Amino acid sequence: MTNKEIIELLKEQLQQQTRAAEERERKLLQQISDLTAEIASLKEALLKKGESLDKQKRITRGLSKLMGNSSEKQASEPLPDDEELKRREEERKAARKARGNNGARHDMHHELETVEHDVYPDNPDFDLQKARPLSDVQRISVRYEFIPMRFIKHVYRIHAYTQDGQVMEGRTPPSAFLNSSYDVSFVAGLLELRYLQSMPVERIVSYFTQHGFNLHKPTAHKLIAQASRILKNVHLAIRAQVLSDDYIGCDETYYRILVQERNASGKGTKKGYLWVIIGMKSRMMYVVYEDGSRAAGVITDELKDFKGTLQSDGYAPYRTLQGSEYPDIERIACLQHVKRKFIDCGDDPKATEMVQLVNGIYVEDHRHKVGKDGWTVEDNLRHRQEYSPKILKEIWNHLQDIRTDPNLPPKSELAAAAVYMENEWEAIKAIFNRGDTALDNNLVERYNRYFSISRRNSLFFGSHDGAERSAVLYTLALSCRMHKLDFFQYIKAVLEKTSEWQPNTPLSKYRELLPDKFSQNL
Repeated sequence: MTNKEIIELLKEQLQQQTRAAEERERKLLQQISDLTAEIASLKEALLKKGESLDKQKRITRGLSKLMGNSSEKQASEPLPDDEELKRREEERKAARKARGNNGARHDMHHELETVEHDVYPDNPDFDLQKARPLSDVQRISVRYEFIPMRFIKHVYRIHAYTQDGQVMEGRTPPSAFLNSSYDVSFVAGLLELRYLQSMPVERIVSYFTQHGFNLHKPTAHKLIAQASRILKNVHLAIRAQVLSDDYIGCDETYYRILVQERNASGKGTKKGYLWVIIGMKSRMMYVVYEDGSRAAGVITDELKDFKGTLQSDGYAPYRTLQGSEYPDIERIACLQHVKRKFIDCGDDPKATEMVQLVNGIYVEDHRHKVGKDGWTVEDNLRHRQEYSPKILKEIWNHLQDIRTDPNLPPKSELAAAAVYMENEWEAIKAIFNRGDTALDNNLVERYNRYFSISRRNSLFFGSHDGAERSAVLYTLALSCRMHKLDFFQYIKAVLEKTSEWQPNTPLSKYRELLPDKFSQNL
C-alpha cells in the first residue's frame, strides 16, 4: 500500500470518528435539554404546591381566629399586672409541688434501698462552725447506683466441744441439696436466668464468669436437674389445682430436642411439643411433656377427669374433647384464632367484612367488665345473651355466603378460613353460655411467648429428660409470673422448705406452697 493510500485511509477513519463524536454530543445535548425542561417543570409544580400550602395555612389561621374570636379577646383583655403575674406563678409552683419531685414526671423508685448522704461545700475556706445555712430546706439530688451480680464465698468453721461428757458441735449451714456447696440463692438465681429471662445455660455460664464465678456447664445442668427433682411435687400440686378449676385454657408449642437417631435431613434433632394448660380462675399454669408427642392421646389422657369449660383453638385433639366421650367437658373456641384466618386473606372484601363482624362481638363484650362498678358474672351472662344472637346470625349468614360462592377457589385462604370457622361454630356459640369466660385464648398465647423467646436463644433441649425438667420449672416460673411474684424469692423459700421433705410427702402439704398462697404462708 502506497503512502497516499495510507493517508486516505487514515483520513476516512478520522472522519468516521468525528461523525460518531458529533452524534454522541448531539444526544448528550438533547438529554441535557430534556432534563432542564423537566427540572423547570418540577420547580414550577413545587412553587405552586408551596403557594397552595401557604394559602391553606392562611385559611386555617383565619378560621381558627373566627372560631376562637381570639382577636377580640386580645383587644378586650388587659395585660396582667404585677400582682396577677405573681398569683399565676404561685399557682404554677403549687401545681409542680403537688406532682412531686419538683414537677418531674419520672418514677421516684420509692421501693429501693435508700442511703442518704450530706454533701457540704468543698471550698477550702468553708467552716461548718462559722457558716450559716441559707434556708431550712436543703436542695435534693438523686443518683441511682447499679451493683452487678455478686458472688460471696462463705467459709464456715464448724467447732466441736465436749462438755459434761457430751459432744457438742456447731450445726452445718443448710445447702440447696444434700452434700452440695451451693446455697438456695445460687440455684434460684440460676433458674430465674434460665426459665424466666430465657438465657441458655452456655450464656449463663459465661455471664457468671464475667462476674467472677467460674461455673462449669455440667455443674449448671446438674443443679437444674436436682432442682427439678425436688420441685416435681410442686409441679404436681399445681397440676391438681389447675384441673380443679371449672374453666381452663389449653395450647401447645414446640421445641427442638437433641436425640440419638438421625432425621431425614441427617440431623439428630426432633420437634417435641409442650402442652400448656392454664387455670383461668386459679391463675396458674402447668406444662405437660411426653417424649415430645403431639398425639391426641397426650391431652385427652391428661384431661380425662376434668370437668368444666375448656378453651382452645381448633386443633383436632381439642375438638375430640367436645365429643360425647367426654360429657363433662364443654369446649369453647378462640375468636382470635378464627379472626386471624380471615385477616391472613389480605384485602379480600368478604374477609374484611367477616373481621369487622367478629370485632363487633368484642365491642359489645367490652362495654362491661366483671368486677367493675358492681358488674357480676350473672350480669355479664345476661348481657351476652342479649347482644350475641343478632351478631352471631349476621356472622353465620355471611359465612354461608362465602361457603356457597361458586367462584371461590376451594384451596384459597378465604375458603380455608370459612371451613375453619364452620368447624368451630358450635364452640363459638358455646362462649356465650357463661358470663365468666374470655372471648379468646390470648392469655395462654401470651405465656407461650416465653417458650418462643427461649427457643430463639437456646435452639434446643439437650434430651427428652431435659425437656421434662423444663416442663416442671417453666410451670413454677410462669405460675409465679401470673401472680406477679418474685420468682427468685419464691424458689429460695420453696427449696428451703422442701429440700428435706420425703418424695412421698402428700400433695396436700405442697398446696400451701403454691404461688397463689405464697405471700400468706412463706
